[in-house]
Amino acid sequence: MTGSILGFLGVLALVGGGALAKHAYNNSQQTLANPEYGEAIWTDEPADSIFPETIGGRDGRLGDLTNSKHGYWRRLGISPETPCNKGLTAKTLANAERLGCRAVLRATYVDPTGDMVATVAIIVMPEGTTKKQELAEAYEGLENEGAVAPLAVPGTLADGWKKPGRNGSGLVSTSGDHLPYAIAATTGAVDGRAAGPLPGDWAEDFDEGMADKESWFAEARILAGMFEAHMDDLQFQGATW
Repeated sequence: MTGSILGFLGVLALVGGGALAKHAYNNSQQTLANPEYGEAIWTDEPADSIFPETIGGRDGRLGDLTNSKHGYWRRLGISPETPCNKGLTAKTLANAERLGCRAVLRATYVDPTGDMVATVAIIVMPEGTTKKQELAEAYEGLENEGAVAPLAVPGTLADGWKKPGRNGSGLVSTSGDHLPYAIAATTGAVDGRAAGPLPGDWAEDFDEGMADKESWFAEARILAGMFEAHMDDLQFQGATW
């Protein structure tokens, strides 16, 4: 009888040991996000990953921003040039360089109507949270300055995209650690139309007749916010440990 009990306990020990070994093995196969990868996104991710073919969607789930089913903006081209002085306008550039700008990555997108284009800039700042936030704060009140130098893309709807057609802009900083980026966007009309006061009674409901311009600024801010979320997605998708 004693031998049977000892044998039964031995079997339980073997089963328990096997379960622990399996659990340990399963844990060893897990991939955990490496947040420090955020600092390397701009050098390690392919350009068409940083600037996906489409971006849109607002339900916040991982990956939905680049899901073509929810796509809103469609990419037209990516700039091969990354110096800060190639991608930013005068006052924004001065602030960025003062704070240690390392590079500016740009791409141009078009909205579903084919009437609005936008150039998005990923501004690479020194590591940490201070400099990117200072740049965003310095941009407050400079919206009419434009922030991003428009990127024309030959042979596309953005073929003629240039400075006189800038109608709205926005600039935000990424949140959290290990994402040393500020995101800026400038919007404009495909046909080069400059935004201005609405005609007649429509303008009376808005101070200084800014109704037309406000929609362009709103789109720029929304697009910059999408890319802020996209960089956060890349931080936790691109590398593991």
